Amino acid sequence: MSKIWVGTNWKMTKTIAEGISYTKELKQIANKLTSDIELFIIPSHTALVDIKKEVSNSRIKIGAQNMHWEDTGAYTGEISPKMLNEIGLDLVELGHSERRQYSNENDTDINKKVVAALKYGMQPLVCIGENIQQKNNGISLEVLAAQLKVCLKGLTEVQAQQVLIAYEPVWAIGENGMPADAKYVGEIHSFLRGIIVELFPEVGNDIPLLYGGSVNLENFLEYIDHQDVNGLFVGRTAWNMETFTVILHELEKHLYQ
Repeated sequence: MSKIWVGTNWKMTKTIAEGISYTKELKQIANKLTSDIELFIIPSHTALVDIKKEVSNSRIKIGAQNMHWEDTGAYTGEISPKMLNEIGLDLVELGHSERRQYSNENDTDINKKVVAALKYGMQPLVCIGENIQQKNNGISLEVLAAQLKVCLKGLTEVQAQQVLIAYEPVWAIGENGMPADAKYVGEIHSFLRGIIVELFPEVGNDIPLLYGGSVNLENFLEYIDHQDVNGLFVGRTAWNMETFTVILHELEKHLYQ
C-alpha cells in the first residue's frame, strides 16, 4: 500500500466563509504535493455544497460528518445518502466517538450506514476506538474487534476495498486528549490489520488504516512510521493552515527519505 491518507474533520468549527478561505489555501498546497498523499477534508453539512464547488478542480477529496442509512423518511434533522450523493461527495465519516457518545449511535446502525454509503458510491470512513475505562480494564482489543466485525458485517470483498478505517482512541481525542504512545498505536494497528484480513482475506491488506487522536507536530511522524498506519486523521492541528502545512510538507519529505 503506497498512498498515505491525510485528512481532517472540521467538526462544528468553521462557517461557510471560513471553510472556503481554508480550502483555497489548502488547494495551493495540495497542487504541489506528491500523488502518494491522498488528501481529504470533512466540513459541516451546511458548507458541503460550497466546499464541493471549491475542490471540484483539485485533488482534495471531500466528505460528510455523518448521515442516515435511509434514502428518505420521517427523520427530522437527518441527512440521507441520496442527498449527499447529489452533492457529489467522495466519502462519509461514520461512527465518530462523539456521535456514539452524544447521539447513542451503535455499531449495528453504523453498519447500515456503511452499506448505504457504498450503495451510493461514497467511501465510508469508519471510526472505531476504546474509551479510557475499557483501556484500563484491559479489554481494548476485544472492544475494537467487536466494533470492526459489526460495523463491517455482511460486506463483500469488493465492497470492503472501498472502506477506510480510522482508529481513534476516545481517551486520545479532543482538547483534553492524551496523545497515545506511538508503540501502542503500532501494536493496535497490527492487531486491527489481523482482524481485517481475517474478515476479508483477499483485500484485507489493502484497506487503509488511519490513526487519529491528538496528532500534532511533535508526534505525527512517529505514528506514520509504523507499517500498518496508512494515514493520519488530524484534529485541531489541521484546522490551522500553518500547522497543517508543516505536517503535509514534512510527510512528503519523509516519504522519500
